[in-house]
Amino acid sequence: MKKLSASHGEQLALALDPPSSAVEGAAPAPDVRTRRAVVGNDVIGYRLRRARRRTIGFQIDDEGLTISAPRWVTLREIEAAIAEKQRWIRNKHREWREWREKRRLPQVVFADGGVLPYLGRPVTLRLIAVAGATRLNDTANEVHLALPREAGIEQVRDALQAWLQAEAGRVFGERIAHFADRIDARFAGWKISSARSQWGSCTHDGRIRLNWRLVHFSLPVIDYVIAHELAHLRELNHSPRFWHAVGKLLPGFEAARDEIRQVDIGALPV
Repeated sequence: MKKLSASHGEQLALALDPPSSAVEGAAPAPDVRTRRAVVGNDVIGYRLRRARRRTIGFQIDDEGLTISAPRWVTLREIEAAIAEKQRWIRNKHREWREWREKRRLPQVVFADGGVLPYLGRPVTLRLIAVAGATRLNDTANEVHLALPREAGIEQVRDALQAWLQAEAGRVFGERIAHFADRIDARFAGWKISSARSQWGSCTHDGRIRLNWRLVHFSLPVIDYVIAHELAHLRELNHSPRFWHAVGKLLPGFEAARDEIRQVDIGALPV
């Protein structure tokens, strides 16, 4: 199964010459330990992962600095490598924090007057104690929930999420129909997904899944994710042929791809 996910990381590898006896035979399973290195007046925390490899690898992600090193490399050598690469480490830590901050979305207040993104634009929640279903007032750019103004947070969240999921089903169905005459591979149908780690996925039997939270985004972004997954019906990879297939389905997809790459699914308000 291929999936479109929101993941990011900065990596660097530093090559060393292993002793001849160190690369023979099977290595034990990797282990990870938390350590600290003193570099000048600074203390750099890192996770040390011992693995079967020939280089010291540096990676910056949500967990901070992770160093993957062969078992034969001493701690002194690892900390010397940290000192050598300290400028890279500091720069990437700063870039990572800035990147994470850009991915954060405003928190929704689940009460009358709260604002959330819907199809790429902000809409305001209005609690109206009248019988009926949740509906969108396009003129006022408001979502009207049939709830009393004193409704609790969970009650508002549940009603809003139910409406968003129903809207996702409607909108995605319309957008897939838009691509119908361009699909030149076996397509066995689609379903809504609630995954917290991927925007969409495609299986070998021709079925795709689309995360309902995409309904927060504009139609060009939704179209990109749909085109991405439909292209996987032909190419279950991310080769040049795959990206050619995406471009054939959706010319000029790059801006939408770059936009959604910057968003963390886990940071979405609902």
